[in-house]
Amino acid sequence: MINGSLKKKKVHLIILEVILLILAILMLVPIYYLVVTTFKTPEQATAYPMALPSALNFDSYVKAWNLMQYPRVFRNNLIITGTAVFGVVMLSSMAAYPIARRKHKLNKVLFFIFLTGIMVPYQMAIIPIYKLMISLKLMNKLTGVILIDIFINVPFAVFLFRGFISTIPYELEEAAAIDGCGIFKIFWKVTFPLLKPVIATVVILNSLNIWNDFLTPLLFLQSRKKDVILQEVYRNIGQFSIDWTNFFPMMVLGVAPLVVFYVFMQKYIIKGISSGAIKG
Repeated sequence: MINGSLKKKKVHLIILEVILLILAILMLVPIYYLVVTTFKTPEQATAYPMALPSALNFDSYVKAWNLMQYPRVFRNNLIITGTAVFGVVMLSSMAAYPIARRKHKLNKVLFFIFLTGIMVPYQMAIIPIYKLMISLKLMNKLTGVILIDIFINVPFAVFLFRGFISTIPYELEEAAAIDGCGIFKIFWKVTFPLLKPVIATVVILNSLNIWNDFLTPLLFLQSRKKDVILQEVYRNIGQFSIDWTNFFPMMVLGVAPLVVFYVFMQKYIIKGISSGAIKG
């Protein structure tokens, strides 16, 4: 009887693994098609869409690099993403600290306001934001996009920071207070260094979100000198047709920095999730 149940479980496990393998292959097909097409000529891509390229031809990448003016758009993306992520980490960690530590009704109300920022999409406020950017003379400036990216991503970051700060022993801060530390010194010297796992999580999630943001730069950056990568990719979508052998290399160049970033940072987000689970 026991052997029969073990065999059934083994069969079910094999079936599940086969299903997952098939799903993984199906998920990889578009990626495979995207990558192999970048090494083909337009004629080869049309005649043999799923076949491997006859030779590795990097001309399409060189052409895409030049058409996109890649160094310029990469710099704009890097400035926006790096500055916005830094602002999100600083503002949200400082905002979450009193919400997590002080059990006052006002703090509960403030936390509910932040939660509202998560539940209500900022696209609903596009017109007021647009008017505000014009009045502040921040249209067509990277500063305006950075400020928008900061404030639309702060609510979720506050939610993450508040939950993690609640797991840090309060006795550490009490000991620092006894030694004569003020509230700011306690936060920066005691609490903030212990937030490394959740900081890594916030940095990764917001970097992916802000780097891939297309709508905000499209609306608030009107000069090509201020373009980001996705805007340059969008410029190459024709009204009636698209040259996929030019379009796909641009997509690869846009995604490649994120892939490299995620490969190096994934261990930190896994560590942050497991640490939060153990402490919780």
